[in-house]
Amino acid sequence: MTTLSQVAQRAGVTSATVSNVLRQRGKVGADTRARVLAAVEALGYRPHLTARALAEGRAPTLALMVSSIANPFYPEFALAAEQAARQHGRFLIVCNTNDDPDIGRAYLDQIAGTLSDGVLVMNANICIEDLQATARRGATVVLGMWEKPHQPPALPCVAVDFHLAGALAARYLIALGHRKIGVMVGGGVCGVHAERERGFNDALLELGHGDAVVHRMMVHDSVEGGLQGGAAMLAAAPSITAVFATNDLPALGLMHAAADLGIKVPQQLSVIGLTDIQGAHQARPALTTVAVPTAQAAAMSVALLLELIAEPQSVAPMRIAPAPELVVRASTARRSD
Repeated sequence: MTTLSQVAQRAGVTSATVSNVLRQRGKVGADTRARVLAAVEALGYRPHLTARALAEGRAPTLALMVSSIANPFYPEFALAAEQAARQHGRFLIVCNTNDDPDIGRAYLDQIAGTLSDGVLVMNANICIEDLQATARRGATVVLGMWEKPHQPPALPCVAVDFHLAGALAARYLIALGHRKIGVMVGGGVCGVHAERERGFNDALLELGHGDAVVHRMMVHDSVEGGLQGGAAMLAAAPSITAVFATNDLPALGLMHAAADLGIKVPQQLSVIGLTDIQGAHQARPALTTVAVPTAQAAAMSVALLLELIAEPQSVAPMRIAPAPELVVRASTARRSD
């Protein structure tokens, strides 16, 4: 493997000059820079990232911790986060906890502050105390897409107004004339979608239709969870004319359940989800949903993480992402009596 000193010897400069050229630091003349780059190319030199990290006292990577990479929302977030990290000269490590807090804690112990300068955490089922302990050990921790802007956590975060997202869904269904509504809350017993449901219910109350929800159930946050839960809901409450799912995956599963039962969407049943994953517009019928700013929140989260790595703050900052937006597609229609 070619070393930095070999590049310097070939170019007739010091190792420090080669380092300055590669990192675009210091004042290096155009001719010298050209000689160094020519030597790098001729010798096939590639920087040793681990050695650089040890020398500079910082890792070249950032970590993104997610609860389940099988959930298509997280790859979409990871793609935007990776692009943002790369623009700042960093690599992104994606750590999948598979909804297991023990795996999450192991990642924190093994990666934070060693392989990675900082950790961006996305609904990884890890308690705030464990994350705070990681931060106290010197690793920067940022929570991505925090769901309660009105309740800032004890750690830095980028927040999205999921209460508003739920409210937008409720207002739209009421505007379409639906008065017998089912609600499918994703996330299982951990209740990570509670704020979305709360926004939905609060909007119904404000509109004078607090009794519009006639059936509610918790489901696993997946297409299969929506399929199974949807079949049970439609059998238990056949009068329902619309269903709000707190995530797109259960909403898509619900549409499969409706098709299996011969219920037409949207002619007999309107379905609305939340998040706007790629599969939402690819479904048939295409899914009406409330879009959250996934790409913007990912870029903001990476920017905040890097900002805090460079200049740690004693007070945990919170940045607010752009507001969610209703996206009307073919899975909803005005109630037909």
